[in-house]
Amino acid sequence: MSLPLNPKPFLNGLTGKPVMVKLKWGMEYKGYLVSVDGYMNMQVCLIIIHVYKSISHFLVF
Repeated sequence: MSLPLNPKPFLNGLTGKPVMVKLKWGMEYKGYLVSVDGYMNMQVCLIIIHVYKSISHFLVF
């Protein structure tokens, strides 16, 4: 069994790396993590959005 991991430093360590964020209602966002705040709001750039695994969109910010 592994030790508990504090999520804030873990997420900050992922800054600039490719990530996938899955929301509880099924949407998935794949892109590069730009920043994370204290409430775990995430800013992701160059994202591909998967909605219920059937429709894909590509956004560039």
